[in-house]
Amino acid sequence: MDNIEIGLWVTGGMLVMVVMGMRVAFAAGLAGLAGLIWIFWAKFGYAPDKFGKALTVGVKIAGQVPHSKVSSQALSLIPTFILIGYLAYYAGLTRALFEAAKRWIAWLPGGLAVSTVFATAGFAAVSGASVATAAVFARIAIPEMQSIGYDKRFAAGVVAAAGTLASMIPPSAILVIYAIIVEQDVGKLLLAGFIPGAFSALIYGILIVGTAMLFKRVGPPVGGFSWRERLVSLPPALPIVFVVVIIIFFVYNPFGGDAWGTPTEGGALGAFVVFCMAVWKGMRWSELKSALIETAKLTVMIFSIIWGVLIYVRFLGFADLPGAFADWVTSLHMSPMLILVMILLAYAVLGMFMDAIGMLLLTLPVVYPAVMALNGGEAVSAADSTFGMSGPMCAIWFGILVVKMAEFCLITPPIGLNCFVVAGVRPDLSVQDVFRGVTPFFIADAVTIALLVAFPAIVLWLPSLAM
Repeated sequence: MDNIEIGLWVTGGMLVMVVMGMRVAFAAGLAGLAGLIWIFWAKFGYAPDKFGKALTVGVKIAGQVPHSKVSSQALSLIPTFILIGYLAYYAGLTRALFEAAKRWIAWLPGGLAVSTVFATAGFAAVSGASVATAAVFARIAIPEMQSIGYDKRFAAGVVAAAGTLASMIPPSAILVIYAIIVEQDVGKLLLAGFIPGAFSALIYGILIVGTAMLFKRVGPPVGGFSWRERLVSLPPALPIVFVVVIIIFFVYNPFGGDAWGTPTEGGALGAFVVFCMAVWKGMRWSELKSALIETAKLTVMIFSIIWGVLIYVRFLGFADLPGAFADWVTSLHMSPMLILVMILLAYAVLGMFMDAIGMLLLTLPVVYPAVMALNGGEAVSAADSTFGMSGPMCAIWFGILVVKMAEFCLITPPIGLNCFVVAGVRPDLSVQDVFRGVTPFFIADAVTIALLVAFPAIVLWLPSLAM
């Protein structure tokens, strides 16, 4: 049995463990360790006396992975981005942002739901975690929508779907993870997420208004706000804008020249600024403690998945499964764009059974080289490429597409994590209620993904300015 066959058997075993309910971190870590031991035992000729040596080599390789990879400076972005979101919530910035959006937009059909989407998009610009975003707005927005007669399932669906915007709009933890796995520039990927994230929010808003116009009871408009009340609501929401500007200036200097700092430094400075705002607004010790604990919990969960999956990724390297898959994909007698669409559809199916971060971490080491090979390679120029873009630009474009698919997976049954979070925060809602409420947003996501595939400039215009 050669290494490719071992890779296929181990990957199949890992998927079985995941389907049976084992956490992705443990399934991937165990599969990667077993695969490493198997490959080295096969290399030593399957001799019984050599199994101990294969076990020692496999364990040493697996043991080196967590520290060597997770000690990367780029990963320190994740806890700082998550902390920004929780501190902003406890500082009252989230409530101020929602109130401003409500006073300016709620007069539309379904306007309070549209306000929720836009306020969520604004909050996503200072929080890199979809789960945290969904939890925060489930507490703030759902009671407001229910109080004026919104259907509770629709209100829950709006919050669960809008919470996914934090996966795309920088600072995004998933975009950081993608950049590290495929070894691309974190700053350019974060920049690339702004326009698609805002575009997704706009599509959600159009869907909500259309639904409210067709079904009057779904989302009645809210009126009665004077221009003075609208203008008064803006200053309390400005701190969010201030933090976003700080992060953008550190990731990319809009005045030209070198950036003022790294994305990691921008995230740390953003967290410090929000902390100062929270203290100034009277945040109590208990609230700071809650923010730190919630940040630690979410960070540990993400890092645990990364540790386990990176052991599996190291095994894939020894098995050469990514190279074999790339060769097979490029040998298919099909349109490269059709193959790309089939890959995205496969992500939609996988997302029904796996969490978004685990799904990307498990698949990218195999799928990413294949997509790059379809385009002509990592070093290909735009003139010689299949998709009409250079290797680095193709990596950014594909990254936004798979992160959008990860957003889609956060609301698809039966694993849609955002739906479980909203149901957990709101005891008056069942998970089934939330899943019914998000159904219309599947259409919006499908439209968004189709437009991002058809018009790559939506993704690539902003990062192209920094190339």
